[in-house]
Amino acid sequence: MPTTRPRHTLTETDELAAALRVAGEHWPAQRDDRAALLRALVARGAESLEREDRLQRDEREQRVRGAAGAATGSFPAGAAAALHDEWPA
Repeated sequence: MPTTRPRHTLTETDELAAALRVAGEHWPAQRDDRAALLRALVARGAESLEREDRLQRDEREQRVRGAAGAATGSFPAGAAAALHDEWPA
């Protein structure tokens, strides 16, 4: 079918064949349509990566929030201003 979009060629390695077999079991209506299974696998993989990125971002944010204020009281009052005063403007 003509298209202006890029096409991609994949060689069916043992790993890809195994993934397609699993996908065919998961989506039996598409079992005989290898291209549809590939598209579904790619979409599911992208969703998985996005979810993983969100979880990592949320975990980092929780660590930062958990550490916020941990050094409060470690320096005497006015310590930052004293440091700034040491440097010329």
